[in-house]
Amino acid sequence: MGRPATKPIKLKDGYYIEIRNKGANSGIKLHSSTEEQMLRTIKTYERTKDVVILGQSKNGKFINKEELHVVD
Repeated sequence: MGRPATKPIKLKDGYYIEIRNKGANSGIKLHSSTEEQMLRTIKTYERTKDVVILGQSKNGKFINKEELHVVD
C-alpha cells in the first residue's frame, strides 16, 4: 500500500464514453481516437450496459460535453 497519487490525470485527445453496469453509479471510461470508433464501441455495449457519452477531449479538457445517455 503506497501513498495516493497526487498528479492530475492527463486525458488523451479523442472521444470518451463511460460504460456502467445497469443501475450502477460508477463505471469505466473508454477512449476512442475517432468518432466512428466511439459509435462502434457504443453499439457493442448498449445492449448489456448503460453507456454515457462524455464527449471529445482536446488538450486534456472536454470541448463538447454532450452528457447523452444511451440506454435501451
